Amino acid sequence: MSYYIGLSILSTDTAKNQKKRLSTEARRVLTLLNGSPVEEADIATETGGRPFFIKKEADFNITHCVDITAVSYVKGKNLRTGCDIERIRPRKGAEQIAEEFFSPYEKKYLYSSGEFDKIKFFEIWTLKECFIKLKGLSVFDMNTVPSFISQSLEFCFTAPPPLVFRLYELTDNSNPDNIKEHYMLAAAVEGSRQSLEILWFSQTSLDCKIKAEIKAAPSPAQTVSPKM
Repeated sequence: MSYYIGLSILSTDTAKNQKKRLSTEARRVLTLLNGSPVEEADIATETGGRPFFIKKEADFNITHCVDITAVSYVKGKNLRTGCDIERIRPRKGAEQIAEEFFSPYEKKYLYSSGEFDKIKFFEIWTLKECFIKLKGLSVFDMNTVPSFISQSLEFCFTAPPPLVFRLYELTDNSNPDNIKEHYMLAAAVEGSRQSLEILWFSQTSLDCKIKAEIKAAPSPAQTVSPKM
């Protein structure tokens, strides 16, 4: 089995075609991970719109944010993958979003330092979006996503294994004051506990530090302490 996240940074483009450029780049990265061209006839969509390979024992997921495209790819029978990337930034209404969609333990985790922590917000939000994309759900199903934080304020996830989430923080170490280059990336694979390899397909890259590996388990869930 092979399990990868392919990442690529495009040059900054303020033109209206940036979304199209990101989609084109995602297809290029998917082709490179797949080892052969991916044609439209190779892909179908589930009822909720999630794309999948029709006749290939592999699965993929795509996410974009600002100038970055990320492609999660897993090769093997009966496997699924999901991914999401978010830029860490002040987000209008973040506290209201957390109040509506986060579990009591997740909300307690957000305020564990005494005030609302935007980085912790994006840790949880990115993991939840990753779960949504893994399952082929929509943002309207956000309230159905299980909690990623336990009573002891540790990362956890209660679900039938094997299901593994990995959370990464991406930063530009060459310019630590560049707030724009600060992202949270989550990837998940269902059906295996295979380790994940991150590959860059652009001339520039960001430093990628793992923040948590969360292995789903029946209750009581396995937990891993967050890096505070």
